[in-house]
Amino acid sequence: MKILHFQNLPITEQLKMEEDLLRNDTRNFCLINEGTSPAIVMGISGKADELVDLQNIGDIPILKRFSGGGCVIVDEGTLFITFIFQKEFHPFPAYPEPIMRWTGELYHAAFPQISLRDNDYVIGERKCGGNAQYIKKERWLHHTSFLWDYTPERMNLLLHPQKTPTYREGRNHHDFLCRMKDHFPDKSAWIARFKEQIAII
Repeated sequence: MKILHFQNLPITEQLKMEEDLLRNDTRNFCLINEGTSPAIVMGISGKADELVDLQNIGDIPILKRFSGGGCVIVDEGTLFITFIFQKEFHPFPAYPEPIMRWTGELYHAAFPQISLRDNDYVIGERKCGGNAQYIKKERWLHHTSFLWDYTPERMNLLLHPQKTPTYREGRNHHDFLCRMKDHFPDKSAWIARFKEQIAII
């Protein structure tokens, strides 16, 4: 597996790269990107008027990614990690649940504080990372936006989604989410530990 590590690669460029590697390459990749300029990113079927406070968005762009999943706001505090694999690389079937389970076990092995809950990564009862996937004939992609840090004012631009996981229990963004920097004091050390973990897969 080839590791590509970036600092502040714009999310538009990251998504273009991911789609190209998914569709036009046969190698296995892990992409790490530390931060981006602010943007709102929706899944392929997302509708901005249902997901975003359009009256207060200002000049923050709204993008659609090629995969499914929910709507996120990303910025300098977001830590992105994406896996792109040939299906034959893993013994498990390339379906959403087994892929999600594999990634959850991988992160939990490296960081016992992090666990998988209803397709989210959580610390305790609070979400620290959201995911989206794309599965094609011979290949799959799983990308995650981790909340290393976030700005409450920007997070408030996301409307409360109509469909939420059960464990959210109606909580607003700030009671539901957590900053990873409050649990892991050193981002560079976190990434180094993550790289050690993926080196053994």
